[in-house]
Amino acid sequence: MDLGLKGKKAIVTGSTRGIGRRIVETLLAEGCDVAIGARKAAEVEEALGELAGRPGRVVGAALDVMNGETYPAWIAEMGEKLGGIDIFVHNVSAGGGMEGEASWRKCFEADVLGAVRGVEAAMPFLEKSGEASVVFIGTTASVETFMAPMAYNALKASLITYAKQLSQHVGTKNIRVNVVSPGPIAFKGGAWENIEKAMPEVYKTHEVLHPTQRMGTPEEVARAVTFLASPAASWINGVNLVVDGGYTKRVQF
Repeated sequence: MDLGLKGKKAIVTGSTRGIGRRIVETLLAEGCDVAIGARKAAEVEEALGELAGRPGRVVGAALDVMNGETYPAWIAEMGEKLGGIDIFVHNVSAGGGMEGEASWRKCFEADVLGAVRGVEAAMPFLEKSGEASVVFIGTTASVETFMAPMAYNALKASLITYAKQLSQHVGTKNIRVNVVSPGPIAFKGGAWENIEKAMPEVYKTHEVLHPTQRMGTPEEVARAVTFLASPAASWINGVNLVVDGGYTKRVQF
């Protein structure tokens, strides 16, 4: 299947490692030009070097989605360098944690306001695309109870409502908005690797509970995001796509 991505311009935040990095690599393989970003400039420079020479062109710079002044400027700069924005993927997250109000503030700023700021800054470019796509990276922790009451779970859930409402609002401009919610994904330096090291019994329990008896991979999420962002998914709008290999127990009607 031709996804129709050759020549498309994409921005992926939080994209030097893990799921974000695999999304970038998959988009590049399909012929997209991609802008990458993360908080540490050294990591961005290293990633740019490693990604050079792939089918698509890659640009990037350090960014902080929690800064309401510099982040929109970063989006505008990347849009100019790319020559437009057809795809915007909000992947940055503050992650889980139970640090009281501090966790709520971090998750609100990174996961929620980061998405809002990014979309609003990218909107002038997306409106010119003709077949634009926005994808927020969510989590299965937002669609069923998981471990403990955390800001991460609740605020990721708010992205689902925001995405649905936004999809209705900008649909007339040929901009689609969707969420991809991964289940447990294991990769070097990721949350589940940390859980495996600190609480091996918890890691093993969730691994055994999974129907496939394994954790998911970043590549499996990246392929879903790439399809959903592509013109091949032109009639999919306002959905929360759960990518978990059947891990969650809910029934989705």
